[in-house]
Amino acid sequence: MNYNFDKQVGVAQDAARRAGKVIMERQGRASISEKAINNLVTEADLSAQETIIKTIRGHFPGHSIIAEEKDFSAKNDAAELWIIDPLDGTNNFAHTIPHFSISIAYSQSGRVSAGVIYDPVRNEMFSATRDKGAFMNGEAIRVSDAPSLREAIVATGFYYDRGIIMRKTLKSIEKLFEANIHGIRRFGSAALDLCWVACGRFDAYYEYKLSTWDFAAGMLILEEAGGRCTDQEGGRLDLNSTGIAVSNGKFHSEFLNVVGWSVNNDS
Repeated sequence: MNYNFDKQVGVAQDAARRAGKVIMERQGRASISEKAINNLVTEADLSAQETIIKTIRGHFPGHSIIAEEKDFSAKNDAAELWIIDPLDGTNNFAHTIPHFSISIAYSQSGRVSAGVIYDPVRNEMFSATRDKGAFMNGEAIRVSDAPSLREAIVATGFYYDRGIIMRKTLKSIEKLFEANIHGIRRFGSAALDLCWVACGRFDAYYEYKLSTWDFAAGMLILEEAGGRCTDQEGGRLDLNSTGIAVSNGKFHSEFLNVVGWSVNNDS
């Protein structure tokens, strides 16, 4: 097994920058279609994804791939796996809201070892390799020092479902305000939410339903920045998880007591 992932990070950064150029060139004029209600896909998603895949295949032709806009039938525990979200925040992009990102993770046998998330609007490149720290544009980043939930800015997101997940999210937001937090933010890119916790802009983030490509790279970046990651019930976060709760690690139990899936019943 390879334990030096500098090449993987370098290739991922190159792929992300190339995809970012593709996306920015299409901002405000990309064609839009619906995968499902409230779940858009644009020509920019597809073009960016092909750019990323082509770049990765040029260096690692035998590796497996999981990508949001194409079914490669790869498994999360594949020996050499790339996990790609070519445009996280498509709804923002489609409505010309300048907040979206490209997320690329590299995993070995179910364990993410390298991750890159690129914000092409701000030209911010977040990256991490396991046990080597997390960085933004080459500078080390760390989570915030907020000591309690009461002093936190918390980010969240809404899945496309307008049923039980929506109701639980709304109830958890009410509970967070009852806990007198500093504020709630909902910006629309899970990958950037994770990075912004990693660099201390947010203090915590949760979302009850996500796909693997939404959090694979961000999970590693946040962990390497000193944060704590669990699933939506407080269990171990891995590539098979379907929800997420993360924080700077200083008040995680308190956070879960408010936003944990099991404590937010519909009653």
